[in-house]
Amino acid sequence: MGVGASVLSCCRGEFEESDNTGSEYQPLLGDRERQAVAALVKLFENDTRISFYDGEPLRALTVLARSDVHHLQLSAATAFSEISEYDVRAVPQEALAPVLYLLQSAYADVQQGAASALGNLASVSANKRLIVEMGGLELLVRQMLSPNTEAQINSVGCITNLAADEENKLAIARSGALIPLVRLGRSRDLRVQRNATGALLNMTHQAELREKLVAAGAVAVLVDLLHAKDEDTLYYAITALSNIAVDSDGRDALWSAQAKLVTELLHIMQVHKIKVQAQVALTLRNLASDARFQCAIVQNDGLDALLPLLQSSYTALVVAAAACLRNLSIHADNEDPIICAGLLPELMDLVPQADQPELQCHAIATIRNLAANNGSDKQAFIDAGLFDRFRMAVESTDAQPQVLCELAAAFSVFALNDQLWRPVVELGMCHLLVRLLRCGHTDTEYNACLAIGSLAGKGHPEAAEELMRLWPRGLRDGLARALTLPEYASSNVRPAVLWVLMALLNSRRAAVCKVLRADSQILAAIESIGVSNVPSSSTCTSASWSLLPSFFATKGKSDEMATSPVTADSKTDIDDDGICGFAPEAQRMRSLAAQIVALVQDAD
Repeated sequence: MGVGASVLSCCRGEFEESDNTGSEYQPLLGDRERQAVAALVKLFENDTRISFYDGEPLRALTVLARSDVHHLQLSAATAFSEISEYDVRAVPQEALAPVLYLLQSAYADVQQGAASALGNLASVSANKRLIVEMGGLELLVRQMLSPNTEAQINSVGCITNLAADEENKLAIARSGALIPLVRLGRSRDLRVQRNATGALLNMTHQAELREKLVAAGAVAVLVDLLHAKDEDTLYYAITALSNIAVDSDGRDALWSAQAKLVTELLHIMQVHKIKVQAQVALTLRNLASDARFQCAIVQNDGLDALLPLLQSSYTALVVAAAACLRNLSIHADNEDPIICAGLLPELMDLVPQADQPELQCHAIATIRNLAANNGSDKQAFIDAGLFDRFRMAVESTDAQPQVLCELAAAFSVFALNDQLWRPVVELGMCHLLVRLLRCGHTDTEYNACLAIGSLAGKGHPEAAEELMRLWPRGLRDGLARALTLPEYASSNVRPAVLWVLMALLNSRRAAVCKVLRADSQILAAIESIGVSNVPSSSTCTSASWSLLPSFFATKGKSDEMATSPVTADSKTDIDDDGICGFAPEAQRMRSLAAQIVALVQDAD
């Protein structure tokens, strides 16, 4: 029945046959109601494309909505429901008021029509907040508690739309809707279940609300929904679990169901459509932020399930699989299984793909994590084409800054590894480090300095000779830029440059002293650091110094370098106490600069 037919049908109820009381007909409608019906009939006869959200049509529908007559209320509710199917736009309070009034009707069918209309209108951003401001949320929660399935479908669907607005989420949580939503996630009606799961998903976008959902018992329901037959419900449940897994407390709650959760996710990833497969991989990635899940996923044959995704022709699948592997690779016990599963060559092939920078970053970071274990055999990395792929990635003219940063961070790990530092030198990788040192991005330059300093600090002649060969071929200019340009005064690159120079002095003192004595620009810059106060805005932190070797304090052995654990997505946070100025870190940098100057000046 169309909108016009729905409204016009109310005319039939204007009079009914009487029961022999002396009059042929008894009037059932009041004057205002009859006038409203007549106005709508006239409007439809003249123009069926009228707007019902303002003017005379809205006034007429409002009269019907506020009538005590059931079929008039139903006609108004049906009209609003059908109108909002095709005319969905921001509406004024005056248009929402009769719909919210109908939602309080004593008649279930009227309530259903009103909830349907409200759900349609709630798909528009401006309407979402207005509905909540006008008290619609409390009415919807009341509908959600109804035993009537249609009422549940429409009210939960509307709340799902309302929950897409960030400002509404907390109001929904405070309204008491979470526990009913969780309960309706177990509904036997697929439509109710789908809408409830969608609402739960929308509520998982804020950390505070994820905690409330966990407390309301959502984890058990969402895990059970991994058996859902409806594809949308399944996708919503997986994505909600993925969001809950972002938080440490959420992962703790999920760990209680880990046996069922991990095995079911891995099964789904192998049998469902691409969209679902990709979301499962991303969920596993978030779970794998926890060492317990890192082991559990691998122990449940997760690597075998990820390999086909990594080989897929669909970029979304490959990115999701690579992101998951990135976190799995953090755990040292997973290195051998990842290599034995045949994933290393696949990861290497992703490194040069300059048109997919996100994919490159995941692949490079995974390789970096795997290489961080100094005790295992790294020949497989070399055989898989590690250095050829990295050379291609660094030399690409399309390389993005974030990719270069990951490459430099990986080289800093290779330079520390007993089995990989020699190939870095022997295969001519040092010139790539010089290139990264001069790229103009401080994070990348910092990591390049770490790699160069580690190589210099090895104390092996071939490493020092190669670096000195590169001194006039870009290494000198890269170090000089960081020491002299103002923009480097507050970066972590400057202390790393001092480390490089000290490492070179320890390995090739005579040659380095000679070039530094002849380089007034660099020597003057080092002298300036040694006697000046480091600006209080400097971001040189104790976390930065922890990556540098112990011979800052005691000139010494190149094999005494310390490095922080390499993780997939770690970032160094700077707190107030870590800012340089007159802090110990600033004093150490001044002390190191003074040591370098003294060594150069005292050299024969």
